[in-house]
Amino acid sequence: MASLSQWVGGARPRTLPTALAAVAVGTGLAAHESSVAPVRALLALMVAVALQVGVNYANDYSDGIKGTDEARVGPVRLVGQQLASPQSVRVAAILSFAVASLCGIALVALVGQWWLLLVGVACVA
Repeated sequence: MASLSQWVGGARPRTLPTALAAVAVGTGLAAHESSVAPVRALLALMVAVALQVGVNYANDYSDGIKGTDEARVGPVRLVGQQLASPQSVRVAAILSFAVASLCGIALVALVGQWWLLLVGVACVA
């Protein structure tokens, strides 16, 4: 069973600045144009981070079951290094996508732009 630090490593925290950058730019533009709604910014951040973590776990899962990561050097590969079962990494990916979905639905409800649900579905599909 993987330790907490291995699960954190499996989430590939070095990729998270990419998710943070998009939200920072959007929040900066909102601040420049009018004002920042902190709850909206926080929800957007949670969506972005949860999607990034979900994609990282999904990649770990798919590469692990294909055997692509067996001789890999670099960040922790939970399945490829047999630190966690493929099923548990798959569940972690699904839970991350569920968190992103719930936060995204809350954000859409706050802003009232229901068409954004289609964007969210496309992101997790």
